Amino acid sequence: MESFFKKKEKQTLETKSKKTKVRTVGTRKKLVIVLWILLLSSLAFGIYKNFTAIDQHTVHEREIIETNIMDTNAIESFTKNFVKDYYTWQNKKDSIEQRTEKINHYLTEELQVLNIDTVRDDIPTSSSVSDIDIWSVVEEKKNTFSVIYSVQQKITEEKDNTLTHSTFRILLHQDEQGSLVITQNPTLWSLPKKSDYEPKQPESNGTVDPDTEQEVTEFLETFFTFYPTATDKELAYYVKNNALPPIGKDYIFSELVNPIFQQSGNQVHVWISVKYLDGTTKAMQLSQYVLALEKDANWMIVE
Repeated sequence: MESFFKKKEKQTLETKSKKTKVRTVGTRKKLVIVLWILLLSSLAFGIYKNFTAIDQHTVHEREIIETNIMDTNAIESFTKNFVKDYYTWQNKKDSIEQRTEKINHYLTEELQVLNIDTVRDDIPTSSSVSDIDIWSVVEEKKNTFSVIYSVQQKITEEKDNTLTHSTFRILLHQDEQGSLVITQNPTLWSLPKKSDYEPKQPESNGTVDPDTEQEVTEFLETFFTFYPTATDKELAYYVKNNALPPIGKDYIFSELVNPIFQQSGNQVHVWISVKYLDGTTKAMQLSQYVLALEKDANWMIVE
């Protein structure tokens, strides 16, 4: 019996020894490995960036706009002298020859040839310049300028006189020494037209009470009555900060036209037209003002 149990125990031990041993790794150990991998990766990336990093600086860009003031006096004077000579002639051969000689001082050689027959020897009219207006001087490209001008001519033919008004555009070249020459012949152009722009008109917005409006109106009527002939000392009682200059004119106050009132803080802003009779011309004169008034002991114009 004893030998039987021993034999059975031996068989059991042999069976257990034949089973494959399995090693298990816990979840916590896996997490530790993942964290180590992340740590090592971060460290490697940090070392890499340390050696390859490019310093970054905040760049504050400031745009500098330069305003170039162009002196057009020479161009305008040159143009006016040319216009006077170009549009002036008598219906006489010697006068026409003199005109040709004069305008050649303004034109390139090509334009001199082009203008030989603009005024013929047998022309029946004479012309004189009554008025010249320069409307614009624009630099089209470096050292080349376009000029738009208008000219009024008095045309005489036999005993008849006619006024004509025309607008032209020319091109001029100005070299580094300031010398000028016309490179494009007078070309028909158009006058600037009236714009349809209408500024927004202010309106009384109810911020000034009726009593204050009455006070300010009476103050302004008093002030504008004596304003045309007021001296600096007299203005000092009504005006601060040189808001209005002395004018020294023989104007007679008539009325205030359409005053508009708005309150802003301690100031009353007034948009107003003032009607005067001009003592010299006997015509009515309307001056328009935008004023700011403040009240201390009395009302004062401060702007």
